[in-house]
Amino acid sequence: MFQRNAWYVAAWDHEIVADKPFGRIVLDEPLVFYRKADGTPVALEDRCCHRHYPLHKGSITGDCIECHYHGFTYDDTGSCVRVPGQANIPAGARVRRYPVVERHHWIWVWMGDPALADESKITDFHWMDDANWRAKGALYQVKSSYRLVIENLLDLSHLSFVHKTTIGNYATAEKAEVRTQRTDNDVTVARWIIDAPAPPTYVKAGGFTGNVDRWQFINFTPPCFVRLDVGALATGRGAPEKKTGAFAAEGQMAGGIEMRNLNAITPETGKSCHYFWAQAHNFLLDQPQVTDMLFQQIDLAFRQDWEVFENQQRWMDMAPDAPRIDVNGDSGQIQGLRLLDRKIAEETGQAVR
Repeated sequence: MFQRNAWYVAAWDHEIVADKPFGRIVLDEPLVFYRKADGTPVALEDRCCHRHYPLHKGSITGDCIECHYHGFTYDDTGSCVRVPGQANIPAGARVRRYPVVERHHWIWVWMGDPALADESKITDFHWMDDANWRAKGALYQVKSSYRLVIENLLDLSHLSFVHKTTIGNYATAEKAEVRTQRTDNDVTVARWIIDAPAPPTYVKAGGFTGNVDRWQFINFTPPCFVRLDVGALATGRGAPEKKTGAFAAEGQMAGGIEMRNLNAITPETGKSCHYFWAQAHNFLLDQPQVTDMLFQQIDLAFRQDWEVFENQQRWMDMAPDAPRIDVNGDSGQIQGLRLLDRKIAEETGQAVR
């Protein structure tokens, strides 16, 4: 069901504080996070080895975590270092330790074989803390499979119908030129909407009064990362020449706007997920109200998506064998989920499609 030898976003950096354990379920596994005295994050199995009480209900003592039930205390490697009432520590008294990294304002955890944890494989989200960008994000606790969120982000034709008041209009579905490219490691969907009206959010951000040339480059990297390079230039200002591929240009564009929509959809269970996202922009950096406006607009749109995901999940649960019909616009999501399934199959030794 899940790719385990991979990095996942488990929390925002501000969720893990100095003096209190923090619990979160990732890939059906309960984890507890805390910070050592020097601020370094720690991730352990959230289940005391004594009577399986959740460790996130306990307390921090120095660089260790103490179980609230009987006082068993664990260091940052997961080894039990204290059992109240006796001097000896029972053999095997430990909990699992997970590799953890703090990067781009997110706490990343490796869910598979610790020997394979390679920090260089963490997906690039530098726009979150790059001085040339401003970003603001949120976390949704969504009661649906993470796969439904990935599908949604890889097919933006729905913007015309779900997000008419913010980031979508008729042209998003009817006038888009779409190409899908798949490699062994990612899927990119390139969408161009040429000489069409700007949607409401783009008018607010860019002040457009006429038609624009709009791009939407969507990149999916397994197991659950979707990064969008989106923006628009006034028609006739050379957008197709300046934007020759995903993330090809990162300078401010006269007469236009450029943004990044950044998504990490971490499975909680097979039917629920932690949806981390942020919106970044590289224009009007000295105006925080622009960052807030863009966040509010995308937050409004994504909350509409949130409702879609949960409705889909409920209806799918009622008829799990009901067929689904695919159309041309589904190419990106189909290729993305096929790539994800191949990664899972390779890891588990199953047949590769």
